[in-house]
Formats: sequence, structure tokens, C-alpha cells
Amino acid sequence: MSRIFARTIAAEVLAGRTTVEAQAQAALDRIAAYDAIQPQAWIERPRAEAVLAKARAINARLAAGEILPLAGVPFAVKDNIDVAGSSTTAACPAYAYKPGASAPVVEALEAAGALMMGKTNLDQFATGLVGVRSPYGIPACVYNRAYVSGGSSSGSAVATGAGLVAFALGTDTAGSGRVPAAINGLVGFKPTKGRWSSRGVVPACRSLDCISVFTNDAADAGLIDSVVAGFDAEDAYSRHNPGDAPAFAASFRFGVPRPDQRQFLGDAESAALFEASIQRLIAMGGAPVEVDIAPLLAAAQLLYSGPWVAERTAAIEDILRARPTAVHPTVRAIVQAGVAVTGVETFRGLYALQAYARDAEAMWTRIDVLLLPTAPTIYRIAEVLAEPVALNANLGLYTNFVNLLDMSAVSVPAGWRANDTGFGVSLIAPAWADGAILDLARRYEEIAPMADAPTLDTEGRPQLVKLAVVGAHLAGMPLHWQLTSRDARLVARTRTAPAYRLYAMAETTPPKPALIHVGEADGASIEVEVYELGVEAFGGFVVEVPAPLAIGSVTLEDGSTVKGFVAEPRATAGAKDITELGGWRAYIASL
Repeated sequence: MSRIFARTIAAEVLAGRTTVEAQAQAALDRIAAYDAIQPQAWIERPRAEAVLAKARAINARLAAGEILPLAGVPFAVKDNIDVAGSSTTAACPAYAYKPGASAPVVEALEAAGALMMGKTNLDQFATGLVGVRSPYGIPACVYNRAYVSGGSSSGSAVATGAGLVAFALGTDTAGSGRVPAAINGLVGFKPTKGRWSSRGVVPACRSLDCISVFTNDAADAGLIDSVVAGFDAEDAYSRHNPGDAPAFAASFRFGVPRPDQRQFLGDAESAALFEASIQRLIAMGGAPVEVDIAPLLAAAQLLYSGPWVAERTAAIEDILRARPTAVHPTVRAIVQAGVAVTGVETFRGLYALQAYARDAEAMWTRIDVLLLPTAPTIYRIAEVLAEPVALNANLGLYTNFVNLLDMSAVSVPAGWRANDTGFGVSLIAPAWADGAILDLARRYEEIAPMADAPTLDTEGRPQLVKLAVVGAHLAGMPLHWQLTSRDARLVARTRTAPAYRLYAMAETTPPKPALIHVGEADGASIEVEVYELGVEAFGGFVVEVPAPLAIGSVTLEDGSTVKGFVAEPRATAGAKDITELGGWRAYIASL
């Protein structure tokens, strides 16, 4: 399945080259085909007959002369946003209700001719950035289903990323509209708070919530914004656009974190992709400015470790008290903590936030836009299920502060990791800079084409581990069979980073080396071969590694980190330092 674009479909329909019914049927067919792969993206969908009836009604409107900017464009809606005729569950069956009307944003989209294809899965009550906290199943990354799709708008990201719909609505309180976009190679636009009506949304933190959108490029995000943005007098948190929005010139200043604040949690690929994104902005005419993001990160802590968790409690207090076991255990543990938050703690949090907001104001005097990783790394579903809170927090490292500090943001694709998961970067600006950051995102997309998206994961690819070998396991060496018997596949012949020394250990049969990390001041690059093998096979291999050898993490010359042979310091007792030879093969040849 290939990505589809809202403006392309609408243009084809308006030009008479296709019909709304044809687009509706094509979307139904795509959804049916993908259901065999990953039905967990959806919670509820209208019957095919109802979708086709709506398509015919849109065609009738076109025939009557209406101009519909989203004519025939299929879209999906996160199931914490009301759609008339569908249940709203917030991924909690015990909470479900049938709304009397659609949320104003949905009404605006349908008035513009868009075709609603269904309600999508989410982290329950929009509490999470991982997409695994739902009784309706776990929507996985569309390119490698061993990995999370991101949350809480998991289903909306999957439906868009898999090419089922042209766009999908999410919500964003702490990054829920941006983290899943990054992982699935999408644009995730989070408008300024109050720019889009949030009426008809099951609140997470009502004072912070935004409806967001997933699209395949920035132009489509701008098109959706043009349809739904506007003041809603019935929404207490809607705001009037002041009308003095900034625009970025050909040359602009963009903030980047100081080097010591660029955290990727050991993910060297993400670090390299972020550096590449900095170069892309420079090529666009941007001038990088290092900024201290410590106040932003401190503000982010208030969302889950401060009084704002009590706002989540307020949103679902009734069901939390009456039917606590109906709430997902991880969500319940998070939200229950808000019961104990005092008024004193709340005011202290407000005072702290005001101070951080003043720091942010000072930052905007030095830069026009802030460039950050959308998420520092990616995790397997199994990893998040084993450690649900800490890994979730890691994914929100660079997103949690944005709504608290009243900023606008858009996440754009910035490349792919070797495991085919997406990496994204966020363009963040003050409130009401929405048009400016979307325009900058368009320029970012145009400056230099990135690698094409990987192929959708339709088979459920096995989890693989990369392993660097340095001695007796090299091809042609005595223990190489331990790899071939486990179906290991050679993926690279390369060298380590210049931070290692290599020793020929004493009295080993067959002869084996010891690779010791000593740092770049005393180290050198050593030849290695990198193999890929399944997780189970890797586990079986590891248990056969004899002391003083061990399997640890080895940094390669390109900066990436893989598992590999390392050694305890005692391995050097009586050993010969062969570092100057550059590798084990050269040493064996010298004998």
C-alpha cells in the first residue's frame, strides 16, 4: 500500500477524474486488506453501506455546485473525539457513550467533503506515548511490527502510515500527536492551544489538550488547518487568533540543544539523524544557535511528576472511583496519583511553570524556531510491556513541555533507522506561529529528498540483533560455525571506533582475542564483522561465551552501537597486545 494525499484526491474528484464513491470503495478495500495484518488500528468503523451512502451524498453536493476542498478524502478519528453515530470509548469499554453530535472539528471536515472511515485505537484516556495501553489490542509500527507505534494516537498514526486514509485526527497533550508521527514516518501537526476547537474531546488535561492531525506531508497538514482552525464560542478553551503570526524569512535562526543536552539514550542512529537534520536546516538558510533547554525539560517534569497529573484524575474521576478495575492498570496507577495532589502543590507547580515560561520568552528573543528530536529513541513492544512507565517517559523527553509552555509544533520525518522505524524532528515555535512552522516544514521537505520509506511490515518480521565478532568467530575461523548454525547473516565488514585495544589471550583453544575499550586517547580501530541473528538464536549464542570474554556493546566507526565481544580486564594477563596489527586476521597471518 502506498501513501495517499488529501489534496491530490480532492483535486481528482473536483476535476471529475474520479468519484467520491470510487475513493470510498478504494479506502474500504485498503482497510479490509490491512485488517488481515493489523486490525488493532481500529475500535469502530461504520458499515460499508453507510460509507458509500455518505459518498453519494457528497457527490450530490458537488453536483449542486458546492466547492468542497476535501471532496472524497478518507480520514480517521481517534476514539476520544466525538463522531455522531459512533461510540466514543477513549479505549475504555466501560466508559463508552454515544454522543449526540460530532466534535466541531469533525463537523468542519465533513462539511468540506471529507469521508470518515472509522474510530481509531489509542492509549486509554490518551494517557501514554507508547500505544500499548488499550484493551482493543496493540497497534504496532507499520514498518516493523516488533516496535511500538507510539501513542497515545497509535491507531490514527497506523491508519495514515499504512496508507488506509489520507489523514487522521489525533489528540496531543504531552506529544501524542507527534511521537507516533515520528515513528511511522508522518507529519504530526499540533496546533496552538485553542486554535482548533477541542469541544467534543474526552479530556486528558483539559487546559492543555489539542486536537492534532497526521498527514503524509506538510502541505496536507496546512490544508486541514485551513479547514478546521477558528474560534469556537462554546469551547471555554478556544482562543481568538491575534492575527500577527510570524513568518520565517529565507534566513532564520534555529535553536538546537547544547551538545551536553542532546540525549538519545544510547541510540547512535537517532543522534546521527538529528545531526543530519541540523545540516538540512543550515542548507535551507538557517543559522544554528545553541540554547539551554534545561528550563524546558524541567517544565516537562510538571506534567506527570507535578500537579497536572491531578487534571487527568479530574477528567475520569467518576469511573476511577466507581469502577477502578475498568481502567488499564498502568493508566490507573498514573491517574490515581492525582488524588493526593494538594492545592498547595498545585500553586507551587503554577509558580514554577510561570518561571519556566519566562525562560522560554527569553529563548525566543534569540531564535525564531527550536529544532529538537521528536523522540530520542524507539522501543520494542515487549520492552515497553516489561517497563511501561520509564520507557514511556523517555519517549516524551522532548515533547512534554510544549503545551505547558503554550507553543506550536510540527514533527516531520528525518530518516530511518536500520530497523526500519522512523525518526522525526520537531519544529517548535511560540503560540500562533502555526502557519510559519508549516511553511518551514514544507521547505524542509523540499531541500533534499530523504530515503524512501521502507516496505510495510506485512509478515511480522522477526526481532533481530546485530553482533560484532572480532576473532575466532570471523568467517573462515574455527568457531564461525557457531554463527552459521544459527542462520546468522553477515551485514557488514567494518571497524570499531578508535577506542579499543586488541590482545591475543594466553592459553586459549582455539586462539581467541580480547577486545578492551580504553578510550580514544589510547585506542585504535579494530576490524570486525557484524552479523544479524534472531533474538532467540542470540540468546543461545551468548550462553556459550566463556569467561573472561563477554557480550557487551561495541561502538563502530560510524558511531552506531551493536552487541559484540568484549573482555574483562583479567583477559590481558599474559596476553600479547596486537592492536597495531589492526585485527585478528592480520595477527593469524603473522603467525
